[in-house]
Amino acid sequence: MEIILYVSVAVIAVAFLVLVVYLSKTLKSLQGTLESVSHTLNGLEKQLDGVTKETTVLLHKTNSLASDIQQKSESLNSVVYAVKEVGDSVRRFNGSVQKITSTVNDQLEQNKDKISQVVQWSNVLLEIKNKWRMRKPDPYQYEMQEDVLPDKREKVRVRN
Repeated sequence: MEIILYVSVAVIAVAFLVLVVYLSKTLKSLQGTLESVSHTLNGLEKQLDGVTKETTVLLHKTNSLASDIQQKSESLNSVVYAVKEVGDSVRRFNGSVQKITSTVNDQLEQNKDKISQVVQWSNVLLEIKNKWRMRKPDPYQYEMQEDVLPDKREKVRVRN
């Protein structure tokens, strides 16, 4: 019985030794993996620092750009107000022109008969004037020319 006890202790010792050897290999492998993860995290940390710095610079540029846009927007507001005032003035002017036009149209409509009579009388007067001109020759329509004849010089009236 004692031998079984020694053999059992020996088997336990060998099993413990095998367990320790495999555990040692596993821990070595785990140590390599952890070192790789550590290097990766260090690189990631450096990249994250770079991204953080770039993000900070970008944020400052964005803030200055937003401030610039705000200033330009405020400057543009005065232009927009001025254009609005011009539009209001043009609208009021158009309203005034429409009122004047409607007033003139109303006056023309009211005085249509009188205007027609004035036009008829002016046509009659023009016709009378033309007939009068045709009847009586105008002395200013003639001009003097010298007609040179071989034997004498005479002044002849020529009508234009």
